[in-house]
Amino acid sequence: MDLVVDVVDTHFCTKYNIYPNGWTEDYWLRQLISLYFIFYFGALLIYFVASALVFFFVFDHRLMKHPLFLKNQIRREIWQSVTGGLGLVVFTVVTVFPELHGYAKLYTLDEVGATGSEAILLITRDVVGLIFFSDCFIYWIHRFLHHRYVYRHLHKQHHMWKIPTPFASIAFHPLDGYLQSVPYHVYTYLFPLNKHAFLVMFVLVNAWTISIHDGDSRVPAFLRPFINGSAHHTDHHLYYNYNYGQYFTLWDRIGGSYRNPSVYEGSSLVDAVNKKSSKLLDGDECNGDECNGHDKAHKG
Repeated sequence: MDLVVDVVDTHFCTKYNIYPNGWTEDYWLRQLISLYFIFYFGALLIYFVASALVFFFVFDHRLMKHPLFLKNQIRREIWQSVTGGLGLVVFTVVTVFPELHGYAKLYTLDEVGATGSEAILLITRDVVGLIFFSDCFIYWIHRFLHHRYVYRHLHKQHHMWKIPTPFASIAFHPLDGYLQSVPYHVYTYLFPLNKHAFLVMFVLVNAWTISIHDGDSRVPAFLRPFINGSAHHTDHHLYYNYNYGQYFTLWDRIGGSYRNPSVYEGSSLVDAVNKKSSKLLDGDECNGDECNGHDKAHKG
């Protein structure tokens, strides 16, 4: 993130005298403020652009007629995302700030003198490592957020959306959203990671989060058993204690929380559109303490 801060400082903050004259580019308060605005507005830019594109061109609008779709849901999803982000970024900035002072293991290819095939191998190693590391720990963090003593205070806000749209992708309680992002930041302090690859992954991770809330279950058949996509995450929103994974189904299978998506079993959400009743309304598929959030929120 220091690369972004340097660019913003050089081409915007310093150029247009945004900060007081005595605030040099290495002044800690200036760095914290810059980080806050970069994270907040950068994430919102990705959120609004990508969510809007996915909503208009991918999302099945018939789902908005589903009996579990809330009144004014999209407006509420956006409001929760925008307001929740204000607090989430505070936690994020505190976590990332040491990176600016060299405590993270982030590097550039020039710094390690890598070119050609060596550079490709390094970046591949970094990206694969980050994906599998975050997939594992986000699974367990997400599952922890479903514990009955935690769920009602944090994660329940995200599960208001039984039939989520792409705009629900970051509609979290601030602490909830931060906890699920922690593995990405922790990784940079434990393992080498290319700075440019990390920035690209920041964008792609946000895009992935939007994609698993788009209601589009189209995945190549041979990948369905392995990829935790929209079909799996849609069932997670409906049935709560299944499919906690971020990218893959591996940890759900290991943890005994895997559920084959309903749409792959021939039961599409669209089938419930315009029906006067659905067993989903009765919570028949929800069981255990982790399901205590399956309340009457859909009537809101």
